[in-house]
Amino acid sequence: MTAHSLIIGAGMGGLTTAALLLRAGHQVTVLEAHVYPGGCAGTFFHKGFRFDAGATLAGGFAPGGPHARLADMLELTWPVSPVDPAWVVHLPDGRTVTQWADATRWQAERRAIFPQAESFWRTQETLAAVSWDVSSRPFPWPPQSPADWLTLARALRPQTLRAFPYLWRTIGQIAPTDDPLFRAFLDAQLLISAQTTSRDAHALYGSAALDLPRRGVNHVQGGMGALAETLVAWIRQQGGRVHFRQQVERIVVEKGRATAVITRKGHHFTADHIIANVTPWALHGLLGQAAPHALPQETQQRPPTWGAFTLYLGLDERQLPPDMATHHQVIVDHTRPLGEGNSVFMSLSEPGDTTRAPEGMRAATLSTHTAVTPWQQLRQADSPVAYCERREAYVNRLLAAAERAMPGIRRAIRLSLPGTPVTFAFYTRRPLGMVGGFPQTSLFQARGPATGIPNVWLVGDSIFPGQSTAGVTLGGMRVATAVLQSG
Repeated sequence: MTAHSLIIGAGMGGLTTAALLLRAGHQVTVLEAHVYPGGCAGTFFHKGFRFDAGATLAGGFAPGGPHARLADMLELTWPVSPVDPAWVVHLPDGRTVTQWADATRWQAERRAIFPQAESFWRTQETLAAVSWDVSSRPFPWPPQSPADWLTLARALRPQTLRAFPYLWRTIGQIAPTDDPLFRAFLDAQLLISAQTTSRDAHALYGSAALDLPRRGVNHVQGGMGALAETLVAWIRQQGGRVHFRQQVERIVVEKGRATAVITRKGHHFTADHIIANVTPWALHGLLGQAAPHALPQETQQRPPTWGAFTLYLGLDERQLPPDMATHHQVIVDHTRPLGEGNSVFMSLSEPGDTTRAPEGMRAATLSTHTAVTPWQQLRQADSPVAYCERREAYVNRLLAAAERAMPGIRRAIRLSLPGTPVTFAFYTRRPLGMVGGFPQTSLFQARGPATGIPNVWLVGDSIFPGQSTAGVTLGGMRVATAVLQSG
C-alpha cells in the first residue's frame, strides 16, 4: 500500500520534502493556509508590483549547492540568473564594501578595506570549504537515529578533521578585535545569515555564512516566490496535490501516532506521515494536549527568535542612481546594537523586470531585524495610536538608512507598505511573527526535525541548518530521507 505524506505549509522546506517524497513513490498532499506558496520566501502582488515578502537573497544554485542538487534530482529548471556583486555594504564612515561573487575581486576588495584581517579571511575560507564540502553530502545533523550516525560516519573525510579545533569556537574568537568597523561589518553579515553576531556565531556555520556571496547570489525572475511556484508546478505535474486556503488547525493523534489533520474549513485529511513546515511554537498549538512533554517544555524555555520590520516600496526608476547594485546593506552606527533600524538590508527588482513592477518602476524590499515582543505587546494592549507611531518611526529609520545607499529614494516612492511582526504573524501564521530561525551559536544545540511523535517531523528554518532558502532546502532533503527510512 502506498504511503501518504501530508505537508503542512508550502514553504521551501515543506515543498522540497513533498517533491522528494513524491519522487520516491509516496502520495503527497500539501496544505497551505495562504493563497500563494513560499511563506517567508514568498512574493505577493499589490497594485502592479510583486514584492518579496521576506527573503530577498537566493543562493545555493552553484554546482553542488542545495538548489542545484534538488534541480538535478527532480529534473527541473529554476528561473534564476547570477548576480555579481551579491550586495554592497555601506559602513558608517562612508566607505563601501562590495561583496563580489568573483573570489579574485573579493580578495582585492577586502584587502583594500580591511588589510589587517587577511589571516582571518584565510581561516574563514578554510572552514567554509569544510562546511560546504560536508553539506554537499547527506549530513543529518544533529543525529537523531542510528541511521543518522551511520550516514555521518560515511560523510566524514580526512579534510574534515581540519575543522575539529573550531567545533567549540565562535567567529568572534578567531576574528581580529582592533578595528570596530571590521567587527561591525562581520556582525552585519552574520545577523542576516546566522541570526546572531560574531560574538556568538559558531565558527564553522559563520564561516560558511560569510562565504555565501562567493557561492553565488541569483536574481529570481518574478521574485523569490517563483522558486516555491516552480516546486508547486512540479508536484502537481507529478500527481501530487497542493491545496491553498487550507489552514490546518489541529493534528489528530491516536495511540501515540498522528493519523490526520483538520483544517479551519472542517476538512479532514488522513496521512501516514505528517511534515510540519512550521515553528515549534506553532506545532505545539496544532498538537494541543497531544503534544509530547518535551515540546511545550521547549517552547517555554526558548526565547522568541527575531522578527522583521519590512518596508515594501514601489519606486520611480528615473529618480534612482543609475547602474546601482540590486542589493545593499547599510550599517548606520557601529557603536549601537544592530537591528531595529540600525542595520538595514535593501533589495531592488532587476531593471526592466516587468514581472515585478510596471515599466519604468522598481519594486523594493527594505528590512531590519526587530524584537517581536514590543510589537505584540502594543497590539495586545489595543494601543492603535502607539502601534502606528512606532511603525511610522521605523519607516523613517529605514528610509534614512536607505538614503545612504540610494540618494533620492524618498523622491522616488510611489507606493509604500510597512510590515511589522504583527503583519508577519497575520499573513504567515507564524506565532508572534518570528522569522529567520534560531541563532546558530552551537552545533551541539542545533535543533533537528524530530518532534517526539514518530511519524511527525518539523521542517523549515527551525531545524538545522536554519534560515535561507538554501538552508531550508537542505533541511527538507534531510527530512525526506528520514521519512523514507522510517518505513
